[in-house]
Amino acid sequence: MIIAGSKKFISAAFASEEELEQVVEANAEEIFGPDSIYLPKSLIHTPGGYGTIPDGFVVDFASRSWFIVEAELAVHSVFNHIAPQVAKQIIAASQPASRKMLTEVVIKRVKEDAELGERLEELGIAEIDIRRVLLDIFERRPIVGIPIDEVGGDLREWAQTQTEVKLWVIRKLVEFGNPDNVIYEVPEESRPALDTSSESEIQASGYATYDIKISDLLAKQLLKAGEALFMTYGPRGGQKRHYEAAVGPEGSIEVLGKSFSAPSYAALLCIQDAGSSRNTVNGWIVWKTADGRTLADLRDSLVKMSGSGEEKMTLKAAKGDTAAAASGGKD
Repeated sequence: MIIAGSKKFISAAFASEEELEQVVEANAEEIFGPDSIYLPKSLIHTPGGYGTIPDGFVVDFASRSWFIVEAELAVHSVFNHIAPQVAKQIIAASQPASRKMLTEVVIKRVKEDAELGERLEELGIAEIDIRRVLLDIFERRPIVGIPIDEVGGDLREWAQTQTEVKLWVIRKLVEFGNPDNVIYEVPEESRPALDTSSESEIQASGYATYDIKISDLLAKQLLKAGEALFMTYGPRGGQKRHYEAAVGPEGSIEVLGKSFSAPSYAALLCIQDAGSSRNTVNGWIVWKTADGRTLADLRDSLVKMSGSGEEKMTLKAAKGDTAAAASGGKD
């Protein structure tokens, strides 16, 4: 339940899979990451000519990865519906014709969308290099991205037999007594409910990158409370502005008189203050320390320095307890 003043919002079922698909497409950057772009559903074919239509595709330029997107409702059978459908989509998406088609769609989007070009520039990708970057991305095996209203036992077990599957839980809530007032909940900072591709990362360091918070950097003394962070931003053709934030003792980012629990929200306030209409930004790559390191650099350092077996076991046990508590709670 979510309470907003005198209003109470309670969990509700999606009216259809199409409703869930619309929520995913409208909020794709929140789900897949601020450096991703969502490509609408397209017909693709297996080598044997079997046609299949995923709910969409996503290219994440920050991680140099791409997704087949299949929005699903938990009521659908894993073994009769989800698993065979995904298997066909992986085979079809891996064909050269499919990858070429997706490449051309992205190239067209970049030419037409100045904001997308701006985001690529932030990642150090020049327009002249986009085709080469896409070639590298599409050479990789696609990740299966499944936004779903609930992760059941069968789906979790099946996903863990696959090498690269990510599940995100998307919730629908309606106001008690006024069901026409609908809100949706998407994961904080693109954090999946299950990510099988992170298993080796967790085994090696005890951490999954997306689980790391500013408080973890403080605990490992990679940041200090009160330390200044800096970012510079200006919309294309606009004047660049410089922002300075401070790291709070509990891991918050304080900037422009406001405090945020995550660096991306703090960065978003700044770019909108500078005149941008963007709704997402990757705070981990735009905030820098005085010596020029990004928060993402510090996060990578934490992963590399983590290490004793005892620490890994403790961390994994804690994550397991958290996941169990999250999956057990119902409105």
